[in-house]
Amino acid sequence: MPELPEVETTLRGLEPQLVGQSITDIVIRTSHLRWAIPMQLATILHNQVIHTLRRRAKYLLIKCDSGTLILHLGMSGSLRILSANIAAEKHDHFDLKLANGMLMRLRDPRRFGAVLWHEGDPTQHPLLLKLGVEPLESAFNADYLYRAIRKRHAAIKLIIMDHHLVVGVGNIYANEALFHAGIRPQLPASKLSRARCIRLVKTIQATLTDAIELGGSSLRDFVDSNGNPGYFQQHYWVYGRAAKACRACDSTIKQLRQGQRSSFYCPKCQK
Repeated sequence: MPELPEVETTLRGLEPQLVGQSITDIVIRTSHLRWAIPMQLATILHNQVIHTLRRRAKYLLIKCDSGTLILHLGMSGSLRILSANIAAEKHDHFDLKLANGMLMRLRDPRRFGAVLWHEGDPTQHPLLLKLGVEPLESAFNADYLYRAIRKRHAAIKLIIMDHHLVVGVGNIYANEALFHAGIRPQLPASKLSRARCIRLVKTIQATLTDAIELGGSSLRDFVDSNGNPGYFQQHYWVYGRAAKACRACDSTIKQLRQGQRSSFYCPKCQK
């Protein structure tokens, strides 16, 4: 599933291609994704100018003249910038055509993505309204995390993946950040000291930043807006490495299930 680094990578590829462009047409080949694509979009967006792109959690927000296009990549989606004369394939469900002869195309084999429209402040859309803080912004700091987990006894990995607390820390990046912080994924959150919260915030931010710089992970069929895969998976320390030697101490990496997801950790490096 595309996570925050993959979405941020996509945004950075799309932004120079879309900002300032006029929209000439919309093509909807499959309207029923996770939520139905509004069929009136072609009328609404005709001749509107794209002013800004931003990311909120795993949503891409494309600000136009009269509102915001809200996009989500779902489980397997990707957005590509292509020439308008390139024929659509089986899983290409949505095109945003531009005045310069290019288009933005949504490919989504599993159809869990979304293309929605919102007038007014997009952060007030029901899907975005209750999201937590952004992990790469100043609001996510050790004091915030320490206060938030004081009375929470669930495993720390599940807590940092709770998008009501902090957005975008998906399973891969939670595993990796906890390893670098020296914290076992099953440790009750309330047991973390302020010092360990400081370390965990830093490793979450460093892990996400590194993943963005490497273009995200190439799990399944994620590609960026130019069709390039991500390379962060070549740098995994624990994720997907069960029964292999820890890269730091040679102990055997362990695996367990938490919240229907696999967790990986080193029993020696993580306490």
